[in-house]
Amino acid sequence: MYKISCVKYINSLPFVYGLKNTSILRKISLELDTPADCYKKLLNKEVDIGLVPVVAIPGLNEKHLISAYGIGASGKVKSVILATETPLEEIKTVYLDYQSRTSVQLVRVLAKNFWKINPVFLQSEPGFVTKAIPKGTAYVVIGDRAFSFYNTDYKIYDLAEEWKAFTGKNFVFATWIANRNIDIDFKIEFDKALQDGLAMREKIIMDLISSTKIEQNLLEEYYYKNINFNFDAEAKEGMDLFLNLLNQL
Repeated sequence: MYKISCVKYINSLPFVYGLKNTSILRKISLELDTPADCYKKLLNKEVDIGLVPVVAIPGLNEKHLISAYGIGASGKVKSVILATETPLEEIKTVYLDYQSRTSVQLVRVLAKNFWKINPVFLQSEPGFVTKAIPKGTAYVVIGDRAFSFYNTDYKIYDLAEEWKAFTGKNFVFATWIANRNIDIDFKIEFDKALQDGLAMREKIIMDLISSTKIEQNLLEEYYYKNINFNFDAEAKEGMDLFLNLLNQL
């Protein structure tokens, strides 16, 4: 039996549905975590496979790309944002989402290479998203909590959209990594389960409408236009560029 850690955010629900509602469930033990915890569990060998933030991949002692799927974007992603009431060039302090690894490094890359600003980066604490954003300050917010900022007067910078505008490349937030060799037959079955989960997006949307305050049209746009679930050659090219720029920081 393979132990698997998957991100518990809305963006990865199709993967969760696929793993929970197909025959592969009897071959796995599934845990739902934050992106940072997915990485920690894979690093510490508490799980065999994880939906891992790409920024963490170089830090793994053993890593195997095992899937044609992941979490990325070819433009606006909506759930990874910089929120502020201050013009970019006047931002002095950026609070980084404590649940994130890749997104907080992406904002550093954007600040240095593209926005040409040099703010102080501070680690946030739980509950920071409920506090008003002071002047001269910005918050990096990821996951489901980011949607609430679209109902405010804050200026929203979509980090994946900013990356696309400056580089012309797709961005990858997370992809499936194993810390040991995985049986080829299981990898085929694993990808089939993820594919089946993506086919369940309409059901997921209906379930979310009844359990959240997110509007149907927003969810449909998010799942069918914003999130790029394919980890293909184009996605890998964007990932490699990001890791190269990050290495230069």
